[in-house]
Amino acid sequence: MDSPSQNTSLQRLQNVEKRIVRVLELAGGVMDEMANPSGPRKELINNHCSEFMQLIKDIQVTLREEIKSACEYRPFEKCDYVPRITNEICCKKLEYVISQLDDMKRTIEGYHAAASDHMVLD
Repeated sequence: MDSPSQNTSLQRLQNVEKRIVRVLELAGGVMDEMANPSGPRKELINNHCSEFMQLIKDIQVTLREEIKSACEYRPFEKCDYVPRITNEICCKKLEYVISQLDDMKRTIEGYHAAASDHMVLD
């Protein structure tokens, strides 16, 4: 497992990378031992396999913790940028709609005035 001094995610992931390299070295060592013409040394294979399994377990635990930590990390959780911009856009849309309604009102008033003038003339 990681020591408390390895406090950053990057440091923990670099440690995982080193452990993966060691796991591959152990696997290669077992393969070499299995290919030994005089036969494999059981104690060496047992030691390599035990270390291999412990490293795999440590790698899994660390990666699981890092994934959980990454999923919980929400850097913009308290940021109000998106709602604020959305509100500003809505305000601009409302201003546009109001201006269109004002134009329509003026047009209708113009028609009413024209109709009134036309009725007076008749």
